[in-house]
Amino acid sequence: MGRSWGSVAEFEGFLDAGGIVEPVDAMPDEYRQHVFRFIELHANSELMGGLTERDWIPKAPGLRRKLAVLAKTQDEIGHAHLLYMVAADLGVKTRVEMLEDLFANRGRFHNVFHYQAVTWADQVAIAYLVDAAALISQQAVFKNCSYGPYKRILRRIVAEEGFHMRHGEEMLLVFAEGTAVQREMFQAALDRWWWPTLHMFGPPSKPDDALLRWHIKSERNEDLRDKWVQKYATLLTGYGFVPPDPDLRRDPESGRWVTGEIDWAPLKATFANLGPDSARRVADAARHWNETRWVREALESVARRAA
Repeated sequence: MGRSWGSVAEFEGFLDAGGIVEPVDAMPDEYRQHVFRFIELHANSELMGGLTERDWIPKAPGLRRKLAVLAKTQDEIGHAHLLYMVAADLGVKTRVEMLEDLFANRGRFHNVFHYQAVTWADQVAIAYLVDAAALISQQAVFKNCSYGPYKRILRRIVAEEGFHMRHGEEMLLVFAEGTAVQREMFQAALDRWWWPTLHMFGPPSKPDDALLRWHIKSERNEDLRDKWVQKYATLLTGYGFVPPDPDLRRDPESGRWVTGEIDWAPLKATFANLGPDSARRVADAARHWNETRWVREALESVARRAA
């Protein structure tokens, strides 16, 4: 039998004291819904990110890069399936319902996967910038996450995302130390991916952010974004690249980086699946889902006969 609490206030006191909630516990429905939506978004994002990687397996330069992209694709799709199972245990939707919602354009996924990787340099920018942003966010969730199954599965995901980030760093160095053409390619990719990566952390957290109150997240969006900017603005400028923010500057007193004003309109468009590449991305994923329906039906038929 799971635990129960006499009131929401008692439940919040349990969370504030570092308590961990399990699927069998009688958690408040508001908590269940917030945790579910957060994990579903994460699962959808891992899946759509994996499909982006998959597209570049045949186009990656050289066998070594192809193998790396193949491994990364496997990791991301694996993360998605693990997260769908964790989300399904909350009893809000089944794994199939979540996938069908995603492919019917009713699901949500992170803004960065609503954009297209134009060149191989974009893939490098994704691995170097986006994967680092994802790692910072996931580490912050793992540190203080109150939902046990999610916290445990994040241990594996964070470890593998760390390898993806290192892979991005190694590829970035190739471009930074490469020819003028390579440096121009990465600068163009940086121009495309700087702002979407800043958007990825989300708009400034509201004072009553339920994800913070329920200890699903441990840090405010703006603090996570600042952590990323302090590190990657330094690294990028050190390599001789220029972030596409004319107002980016170091504060003369603190020495910290300060960004220009952020336009949130592109992020809001992705919330409604109206990003630059949203329609193609969702339609492509839906087509593959429908084309492989016969495999799922065959496996279900075998399972029914065995039962």
